Amino acid sequence: MPELSKTLQQELLDVAVELADAARPIALKYFRKPSLDVENKLNDGFDPVTIADKAIEQEMRRILAVRRPDDSILGEEYADVIGTTGLMWVLDPIDGTRSFICGTPTWGVLIGLDAGQGPILGIVDQPYTGERFAGGLGAASLTCDGQTTAIKVCKCKDLRDAVLFTTFPEVGTPDERAAFEAVSKQCKLTRYGTDCYAYALLAAGQIDLVIEAGLNAFDIQGPMAVVQNAGGIVTNWQGGAAHMGGTVIAAGDARIHAQALALLKG
Repeated sequence: MPELSKTLQQELLDVAVELADAARPIALKYFRKPSLDVENKLNDGFDPVTIADKAIEQEMRRILAVRRPDDSILGEEYADVIGTTGLMWVLDPIDGTRSFICGTPTWGVLIGLDAGQGPILGIVDQPYTGERFAGGLGAASLTCDGQTTAIKVCKCKDLRDAVLFTTFPEVGTPDERAAFEAVSKQCKLTRYGTDCYAYALLAAGQIDLVIEAGLNAFDIQGPMAVVQNAGGIVTNWQGGAAHMGGTVIAAGDARIHAQALALLKG
């Protein structure tokens, strides 16, 4: 991990905010508009991408080329940029494009900054609701209507009292779905379809668990930083590093993380 002086830390935070600020008006220009064009990235199945996804990532990359030209970039829509600083911006211009095209406000703009072993800061921004969840360097916050407040995860000691979220009921492969169902059966409540917003709710202390599979690095790094800096835990289903994607479990409390992990491992 490169040395991060106080001055550099502030610069990186400022750049992350600038990226999120730039994404908001572009997203809102297209959200819930009948003229939105949707492309399918798959020949067999449905993996949508919109002009909003592409325009947001293009603008974020333009800003980084000016503000942080020597950093690496990993984004969903365009080719990787290999830098020299040891810092990598991990961008998902619209996480939850399916929600975006359906008009539900559970999608978000994701920004993560990886210093080599996972994200050191991240943002989950929801332009339509005006909520910005940020986490980095030991602090997490929610900014809405010009007010910024600290956020932290909720403590929950038993799965029987836990609220669990995931995006798709299918949850990966058949074996992964069976493992998820084993946890879900033990939880008080399970909800679906919230995309990255689930991690924001976890960081804000509203829910207790998020369990997903088949993620990419750009799906998890921004949310991961927010959850961790709010006091939560994010690992893969084996208890290892989750920042490069794959299977992910995020929990607000180490006790239910351990209980859920035991069930996921089988």
